[in-house]
Amino acid sequence: MFLEQVVTEPDPYAPFLLSQAIKANGFVFVSGQAAIGDNGEIVGEGDFDRQAEQAFGNLDRALKAAGSGLDKVVKVTIFLRSIENFAKVVELRRKWFSAPYPADSIIEVSSLYSPKAMIEIEAIALDGSH
Repeated sequence: MFLEQVVTEPDPYAPFLLSQAIKANGFVFVSGQAAIGDNGEIVGEGDFDRQAEQAFGNLDRALKAAGSGLDKVVKVTIFLRSIENFAKVVELRRKWFSAPYPADSIIEVSSLYSPKAMIEIEAIALDGSH
């Protein structure tokens, strides 16, 4: 089995001892991307729109670091602190993805890694060789 750690610069996730993503046998498995800025702090505290843009941007950056891209995403899981933001997530999917849209699960959770976090996105994509 081929495994390769994907690192972004800067890597705000390094203190948590996890990989931004792992490439394995033609796939990229991206860790949950939240609204973390380059300084390691939450962007847009209390502002779902700003947090969602940052989280999708972080997902895009991790995929590009892996040699992949949003157009190669086959599955996303989106964790929301409030399902009331569901309609906004549909609009974000329209902005960041294109047809054929990836398979998706949207899950409301009581908390994320930080009480300030409102959204987190994890993904599975094809690597750049496919």
